Amino acid sequence: MIVDRAFWHGRRVFLTGHTGFKGSWLTLMLEMLGARTTGYSLPAPTDPSMFDLLGLASALDHHIGDIRDLATMEAAMRSTEPEVVLHLAAQPLVRASYADPVGTYATNLMGTVNLLDACRRVASIRTVIIVTTDKCYENTGITRGYVEGDRMGGYDPYSNSKGCAELAVSAYRDSFLRGAGIGLASARAGNVIGGGDFATDRLVPDAVRAFCAGASLEIRNPAAIRPWQHVLEPLAGYLMLAERLHADPAFAEGWNFGPAVADAAPVEAVIDSLIGCWGDDARWVQSPGTHPHEAATLMLDCGKANERLGWRPMLSLDQALALSAEWYRCWHQHGDLVAISKDQINQYLSS
Repeated sequence: MIVDRAFWHGRRVFLTGHTGFKGSWLTLMLEMLGARTTGYSLPAPTDPSMFDLLGLASALDHHIGDIRDLATMEAAMRSTEPEVVLHLAAQPLVRASYADPVGTYATNLMGTVNLLDACRRVASIRTVIIVTTDKCYENTGITRGYVEGDRMGGYDPYSNSKGCAELAVSAYRDSFLRGAGIGLASARAGNVIGGGDFATDRLVPDAVRAFCAGASLEIRNPAAIRPWQHVLEPLAGYLMLAERLHADPAFAEGWNFGPAVADAAPVEAVIDSLIGCWGDDARWVQSPGTHPHEAATLMLDCGKANERLGWRPMLSLDQALALSAEWYRCWHQHGDLVAISKDQINQYLSS
């Protein structure tokens, strides 16, 4: 897998959601590639956060703003004249969407619509990548991986809002952006893991909090199968897609960026492997009680990205968990997080 460093060097990029987990890694990666990045996001969603721990506000033109505020976001875009837009901002949690469905739709659907509408009025923009999720597909319980042409859907408000966002992308592509010479594609990734994620109700950060406290991790659904992948895998895919789309409008489609089929593993297997990396008597138990609906099995078929983009997963699940544990160990021991993060990016991009 090759990310074209020459393409990104000096490239003007508008990145939403840059203070989040994936956004922080992408901010650092773009800085290392030499891009001229403008970030637009709410403040970091967790405390601690990777964005603050690494001092990433100095790595880009840092704007605090809400994607539900069309006028402010458009003004930030116009002020920096981006060529490439990478849209990662979202309400990213299934359980939080049950607590606040209106806010989830407002951010994930209408926030995306706002961004798309702003893009059609900013003359410098040529390439737009909208990041959604593997959960945008209507989950019918099939055992094969979902392909890009499968029906959009989603049971819970989070998943459904992302399916709606995909429909909005399609409508804006056909109605406005294609005719304006702007390439618009969507990217759908699986459950990403890696150092720097401190969100609640996510498996690895919940595990790290429990392990650091000497407590047992409680797991809601140990048998649930998910397409686990290290955060750098889809981020590289987004960059490769943007490169190809910038040169060729034929890439203005939806794309899956998931792990190898062998790495679509049950939650309990993931945690058992992470415990092996962590040590120190780390342990888990099944959480008692009832929990909101979550799909039992969800996998992606990434053959299209493999064949047409030349993108493919580079890290096994065990390697992804080892890198995650290494990063969190460094954080727990007050080590140099900038150095370890850059080292992991360099190793990945050089592989």
